[in-house]
Parts: sequence; structure tokens; C-alpha cells
Amino acid sequence: MDLAFSGWSGVVILLAYGLIMLGIGLVTYLKNRNIHQSLDEYYLGGRGLSTMVLFFTFFATQYSGNTVIGYPPSAYRQGFEYLVSVPFFIMIIMAYLLFAPRLYTMGKKYKLLTPAHWFEKRYKSKAVTIMASLLMLYGLGNYLLEQLVAIGQGVSGLTGGTIPYQAGVIFFVVIMLIYGWLGGMRSVAYTDTMQGFALLIGVFLLLIGSIIYFGGLPSSADYLQAYSPEKLGIPDGQGIMNWLSLLLLIGIGASVYPHAIQRIFAAKSEKTLKRSFSRMAWMPFLTAGVVFLVGIIGINAFPGLSTGESEQLVGMMASNIANQNVFFYWAMILLFGGVIAAIVSTADSVLLTFSSIISNDLYGHYINPKASDHKKLLVGKLIGVVAVGILILIAWFPPATLYQIFILKFELLIQIAPGLILGLYWNRLNAKIVFAGMVAGTLVASVMTIFDLTLLSVASGLWGLLLNTVICVVGSFVMTVSEKEETEAKEVIGL
Repeated sequence: MDLAFSGWSGVVILLAYGLIMLGIGLVTYLKNRNIHQSLDEYYLGGRGLSTMVLFFTFFATQYSGNTVIGYPPSAYRQGFEYLVSVPFFIMIIMAYLLFAPRLYTMGKKYKLLTPAHWFEKRYKSKAVTIMASLLMLYGLGNYLLEQLVAIGQGVSGLTGGTIPYQAGVIFFVVIMLIYGWLGGMRSVAYTDTMQGFALLIGVFLLLIGSIIYFGGLPSSADYLQAYSPEKLGIPDGQGIMNWLSLLLLIGIGASVYPHAIQRIFAAKSEKTLKRSFSRMAWMPFLTAGVVFLVGIIGINAFPGLSTGESEQLVGMMASNIANQNVFFYWAMILLFGGVIAAIVSTADSVLLTFSSIISNDLYGHYINPKASDHKKLLVGKLIGVVAVGILILIAWFPPATLYQIFILKFELLIQIAPGLILGLYWNRLNAKIVFAGMVAGTLVASVMTIFDLTLLSVASGLWGLLLNTVICVVGSFVMTVSEKEETEAKEVIGL
């Protein structure tokens, strides 16, 4: 992002967003003094999030800095083939509807705090719970790294280099840790609501400015037809397989985000949950669709950019639009301030869930089962701070583009899906089979990713998921399940 036009005005906007976030954390803490004595209060907001707050916190979970900053460059490089980014998010909603209402029922019935907590309740296996927890912690750590990289790039670009990349990361991480420490899930959800409004308004203003000053889609289509006709065509067979692969990988992977699942548990009621999903169904078109159009318009606005240069596309477009008049100047400043606020609010929800898995599922269940909620919270917070410190060191010199970082986390995270989803409905699914499936799927996905092996243009994580699912399904039919195990499963899931 290269918003050299902004300079100190960008600094002012970022300080304003930072102060608002701190204010939300402080007010939340003052209104809920007992928040640090209860895991439910701190990690789930007392299980009382309303439809609007739940909608925006889901929105912030699915659409963050990567969507606004990372997707237009991908559309710029791939052309209309990248229209698949819109169905990505439709698939996520479809996947949610397969299991979210039932998982909410289980969460309310057993006071579940995290998805790992469900694994422990359903399978009563230390091996399964720890394996699932490690896969989730890997995915969360990867996602948090992505957000830290995006924060640094965003702050540096918005302030025209006035605030360096590394300083931007540290500044907002400190802000995030303070208000997250003070207010827990409530602070996170309320900041999500604030940035959601800013992000939606800013993205539409970016599209309007792009159409006015860069000619819109007709000009881009004419340019593509003359100079890059391959970006207008439909994908070949391999491209279609890649589409389907990404649809499944992201659709299933994003739906089992641990921090998204915690929001299912935090809903005030099942009716509230379903209402928030009905509103989320429109967001792929209003967010991913809009930033896709921005990327296509950018092909004509800034032709011939290299891969590295195209990563700065949104900032370059916003800079040109902002120089047209005062209205668009401040609109673009507010947009990127909102983008950075969105990234921070996504990072804090990831960190909150990371801490909850450490404090409740690993420390609370296996290391110190007699620990009080207050002590569990303290352990989770401290380990979360240590994890952020380690990730900051990695983010200091980012290892890949935002999109590559985004894809990487799904390869292993998706391996929890069979045990999580099938376990809600199938009595015969038992701990040994689930553990074997997760291990086998993880090994296949890891080996294929590390050695850059591809087969039929299908993502390595999906090959791992296929093996994982086959083991769970076939193994459940072949392996003898004791009457006690099946009875316990029936008692837990109620089927």
C-alpha cells in the first residue's frame, strides 16, 4: 500500500482509530468488572451477542485487510478468472449452515468455550483434543501472522512512510493487547462493529472513485481485449480444477476457523445466529465482488505492474483518487484507517481464541485441572503475549505475499473438519478413527506442501482431507465400536 499523499493526516486518522479502540476496551471493562473472573464472560461475551454485533463480528472474521488489500492485486494478475473469489465466501456461508445451528445447540447444552472443548466432550480422548488443538493453534498463528504483516504494510502506506512498517506493527499490537486484555470478546465484537461500518463505506467509495477517474469496467475490458486477452477468457480444464479446489479448501477451511466457531457459541440465541447468517449471505457480493471490480479496473489504470508492484495496487489507486478533490482525499484516508482497524480487530479475535484454547483446553484440562477461571485467563493472556512477540519477529521481514500466507493456513486447519462436523451427527465415529484420520490428513498435506507436490491441480490440504474423511467413514464401518462408546456418543449428541 503506497499512500504517499497522506503523510501526517494518515497519522492523525490512525491515532484516532487507536484511541477509539482503547476507549471501547476501557468502557467495556468498566461496565463488566467481573469479566476477568469468568471464562464465559471474557472469551464469549457472556454468550449474549445480539444480531447486529454478531453479524459484524462474523463480517470482520471473514473480510479483513487481506480482502481489501490482497484480493484486488490477485484480480489484477489473473483477470476475470479471479471472479471465483466471490463464490469463496458464498461457500463459507453454505458450510456454516451444515453444522453451525447444531453446534450452537451443543455449545449451549454443554457450555462449550472453544471448538477444542467440543472435541474433548464428544470423543473424551486426550490424544484427539491435543491433536485438534495443535492444528487449530497452527491455523490461528498463521492467520495472526498474516494480520501483523498487513498492519505493517497498511500503516506504512497510509502515512507515506512517516511511520515505518515495523513501528506500525508494534504500535497497533500494543493497542490490541491493551483493549483485548481489558474487555475480552465484548471489546473485540464492538470494535468489529465500528470497523465494519468504516470498511463497507470506504470500499464503496473506492469503487465509485475508480469508476469516475479510471473509466470503470468498459475501459478495462477494452484494454484487456487489446493487450491481455488471456485475462478475459474462461479458465482451461486445469484452471477449473484449481477453482473447485480453492472453493472447497476455503469454503470448508474458513467455516472451521476456531475464532469463527467461538462466535457461534457467543450468540444470544439460535434465532440470532441464523439472522446474522442471513445478513452475511449478501456480503460476498457487497465486499469481495466490489474489491474484485477494483482489481479489474486497476489493470487499465496501472498496466504492466510486476507481481511485487501489483501488491501495492490499492494504495496506488487510492492515492490517485485522493488527489482529485478534498472529499475523496478524506474518504481514502478514512478507508485505509478503517482497513487497518479491520485488520487489528481480526487479529485481536484470533489472539483471543488462541489464548482460550491454551488456557481452557490445554492448561485447564490437562496441566492444571484445578486452576480457577482467573488463573486460566491469566495463563492464556500471558502465553498469547509471548506468541504475538514471536510472530512479530517473523513479521519483521514478511515471508510471502499476503495471498500466499492466507492460503497456507488452510492446508492443516481443514483437517479438523471431519471430526468436528461428522461428530455432530454420527454416533459410530470414535476417538481412534478421528485421531488416525487427523494424523494421516496432516501428514499428506504437510508432505505435499513442503515438497511442492501437486496432483490434478487440487490443493494438498484437500488430498489430506479426502484421506482423513475416508479413514473416518470407512473406519467407522469396519472398526467395532463397543456398546458403551456408542451409548456415550448418543448421550452427547442426542441422536
